Amino acid sequence: MNEQEKPAPANWEREVLEKLALSAIQEQRRSRHWSILFKTLGFLYLFIVLFMVADWFGSDGVSIPKAHTALIDLQGVIAADATSADSIIGSLQGAFEDKKTKGVILRINSPGGSPVQAGQIYDEIRRLRALHPKIPLYAVVDDICASGGYYVAASADKIFVDKASIVGSIGVLMDGFGFTGTMQKLGVDRRLLTAGDNKGFLDPFSPVDPKQEAYARQMLEEIHGQFIGVVRQGRGKRLKETPDMFSGLVWSGEKSIQLGLADGLGNLESVARDVIKAEDIVDYSQQESLAERLIGRLGVTMAKAWAPFEKAGVVLR
Repeated sequence: MNEQEKPAPANWEREVLEKLALSAIQEQRRSRHWSILFKTLGFLYLFIVLFMVADWFGSDGVSIPKAHTALIDLQGVIAADATSADSIIGSLQGAFEDKKTKGVILRINSPGGSPVQAGQIYDEIRRLRALHPKIPLYAVVDDICASGGYYVAASADKIFVDKASIVGSIGVLMDGFGFTGTMQKLGVDRRLLTAGDNKGFLDPFSPVDPKQEAYARQMLEEIHGQFIGVVRQGRGKRLKETPDMFSGLVWSGEKSIQLGLADGLGNLESVARDVIKAEDIVDYSQQESLAERLIGRLGVTMAKAWAPFEKAGVVLR
C-alpha cells in the first residue's frame, strides 16, 4: 500500500470538530465586536441629537407672547476664544429684533480682555440703540466690571451695580516675560534672524530695544485714549472726572456711583421689575453647539501649549 492510500488518522473526527468549534468562536467574536461598534455609534448618534435638540429648543432665541426683558450674559474674559464679540453681538441682535422685547439687560461679570472684541461689542450696541430707540439697554454689574468689561458697559443707557461690585480699571496693558538673564545663566545664545528691523518686536528672548519699547508705549497711549473717549462719550455729563479716573484704578460699586461711572444700585430682577417694568426675563445669550465646544476646547489646549512662546498682546485689564 503506497503512502497516498494510507487511511486517515483515527482522530480526524476530533480535528474537524475542533476546527468547526474554533471557527464558530471566531465568528461569535466578530459578531460581538460589530455589535459593540454599532451600539457605540448608536449611542454617539443619540448623544449628538440630544445636544442639537438642546441647542434648538434652549432658552436662547425663544420668544414669549408678551412683553419681556431680554437678558444677555457677558461673563469672563472678553476674547475671540472665550467670550467673543460674535457671540455677544448675535445675542444682542436677537434681543433687539424681537418685537416683544421691552428692554435689554446686559449682565456683566468680566475683568476685561481684548480691546478689539470689546470695541466691536460697544459699536454694535450703539448701532442697535440708534436703530431701536424705543428699546433701552441697561448694564447690570455682578462681581466685576473692569477694563474691557467697563468699555462695553459704557455703551448702555444706564449702569447698575451692587454696592460691593468692582468697577473701573480704565487703562491698557501689554504684558510679557524676558528670559535673557535665564539664558545667560544656562549658556544659551539667541539666534534670531529677521528681514525688517522690527520683525522681532519685543522678542522675550532678546534684550529690550529702547526704540521698540518707546513705540509700544506710544501705541498703548493711543489705545488708552480711545478707551477714555468711549467712556466720556457713553457717560457724558454724568462723569465726575478726577486725576485718577483714567489711571487704571478700580472702585467699589458705591464709589463708582459717586464718580458717575455708574447710575445706581440694582440687579437683574430689580432692573427688569422696577426700571424696564417687565418682570418676565428671556435669556438671549447664545450657547455654543457641541461641535463649537469641542473645537473651542481643542483651540484653547493648543493655545496654552504655545502660550510661553507667544509675544505680548494688548489687553484692557
